[in-house]
Amino acid sequence: MNILEIELLTDVLNETELFYKDVIGLKTISKNNSSISFAAGATKLTFRSSENLKPVYHFAFDIPNNKLLEAFAWIEKKTEILTVVPPEKIANFYNWNAKSFYFYDNNGNILEFIARFDLDNASEKPFDGSSIVSISEIGFVAKNVSELSDKICKKYDLSVFSKQPKLNKFIVLGTDTGLFIIVEENRDWYPTNKKAKSFWTKVVFDNNGKPRGIEVSG
Repeated sequence: MNILEIELLTDVLNETELFYKDVIGLKTISKNNSSISFAAGATKLTFRSSENLKPVYHFAFDIPNNKLLEAFAWIEKKTEILTVVPPEKIANFYNWNAKSFYFYDNNGNILEFIARFDLDNASEKPFDGSSIVSISEIGFVAKNVSELSDKICKKYDLSVFSKQPKLNKFIVLGTDTGLFIIVEENRDWYPTNKKAKSFWTKVVFDNNGKPRGIEVSG
């Protein structure tokens, strides 16, 4: 699965524009009074203006798997990187054969840069925002995780991620290149104590060569 487009909400569109341009180094695709879109590698990332919702999301950027430490140093110069297990700031997902680090954007969204070592995406180019491969994960929040997982699998012909066993409050759907992270409402977003809440989200993804769209209401 590949995530082609993601649309999210922000209460502060101008500040969000500055963060994604200056901190992450994404190029602007389009912009108007109510939305702005960026190129995050192969994924189009759009923020739409909201009012007094304080939306918070979790999503992950795939980076070349030989650039984790370089990307860490690049981001660390611009914003604080979150501690995962003190004093470590790099998470090691053994089952996934991946490592990542986390930081907040200006909205309080929990962002992740992840290097997946089973993918063939190494790069010799010095790391910057244009090195991002894609957005590879987006979090969905549900009162009943299993119910939402079953509904999405049936409607979109998806399956549980082979590297992550199903848990009661945490189910992952998709493949290494694109994942839906389904968590229970009020569960802490790893590695923070921010409680997961559902906010409007729209995703266009490619599954077996067929683009599909999914929209989750807040």
